[in-house]
Amino acid sequence: MKKIYFDHAATTPVDKRVFEKMVPYFTEIFGNANSQHAFGREAVSAVDEARDTIAKLINCKPSELYFTSGGTESDNWALRGVANAYKNKGNHIIISPIEHAAMLVTAKALEKQGFKVDYMKVDEYGFVDLEHLKSIMTDKTILVGCMLANNEVGTIEPIAEIAKIAHEYGALCFTDAVQAAGVLKIDVKELGVDLMSMSSHKIYGPKGVGALYIRNGVKVDSIITGGHQERTKRGGTTNVAGVVGFGEAFKIAVSEIDKNFEYVSGLRDHFIERVLKEVPYVKLNGPRENRLPANADFSFKYIEGESILFSLDLAGISVSSGSACSSGSLEPSHVLLALGVPEGLAHGSIRFSFGKHNTIEEVDYAVDVLRDSVKRLREMSPLFKIQGDIKNV
Repeated sequence: MKKIYFDHAATTPVDKRVFEKMVPYFTEIFGNANSQHAFGREAVSAVDEARDTIAKLINCKPSELYFTSGGTESDNWALRGVANAYKNKGNHIIISPIEHAAMLVTAKALEKQGFKVDYMKVDEYGFVDLEHLKSIMTDKTILVGCMLANNEVGTIEPIAEIAKIAHEYGALCFTDAVQAAGVLKIDVKELGVDLMSMSSHKIYGPKGVGALYIRNGVKVDSIITGGHQERTKRGGTTNVAGVVGFGEAFKIAVSEIDKNFEYVSGLRDHFIERVLKEVPYVKLNGPRENRLPANADFSFKYIEGESILFSLDLAGISVSSGSACSSGSLEPSHVLLALGVPEGLAHGSIRFSFGKHNTIEEVDYAVDVLRDSVKRLREMSPLFKIQGDIKNV
């Protein structure tokens, strides 16, 4: 049975060009980048090259880029680091309610430490309400955090406008760009953000490596201590091979960004059109415009998303019921609930996210299987038999 992967928002396969670039750093150039001898100098040279590459591509200085273990650590570092560094200035933090769990759980933990956290409203498509943001800003606000692009419904947020509002009140602005970096064109100066997180494995790079952009002059306390790595800001032996892979993956992603955007968004649009036409009682979550090119998130009325997921998996099609970090939960998606999707409908949601190696034939096959699976599952659903004559979702 052929396997089809439509879960690129969760992770991507490592590009063969990236893997080839990484291989020598496992076997030949294996030195610790913190060592002073020749092996260490070779390793640190490779790390510096990757740092320079990524920094240039997002328009920041290499000294403003710090390597981490991935998006979750970067998000934690930004939120906790700023909170602790600026707690004498204020204790107020604002984030969106549709952030990744790395932000939401960390915010809850900070509340227990005495910080006040408010959540800016979003509309039915996931866009932040800028007027509401202005209304909850105070002179105690130290940080405003919002994803550049949502990992579940694909909404691309007006980060430059959010950053402008934050700065007008003397606050910093952080954006989680894990889903966007290497997919959308990013210039940190144009966005106006003070901190930004990124991750390698979303752009055909290795897992276990990411980065945090920290604008020069911004104070951020360390959360991993015990070493002098990353200019004493983040302790721990540098993942040299991973960093090299991240740099190569980012370089390739940006060089192919227009081609991949056009191709992948074409697959997505074809998929969306067919599903809306051929599968009744469905709701597309998120906007049609200002959306990540790979993302299509649907809610299917009268059935559970997990049952659809398992049905597709048996047919060789891999998808997700929400974000990968939350897919083990039985709770409905917090993102969809924040968008006003009813709880029952939120339970029936599936995220499809396409990649540069997928084909239109795979998309058509997936729609055929999805249509038949939904029909079969609804025929077994008591709720559908009772309410199936309702025409609107």
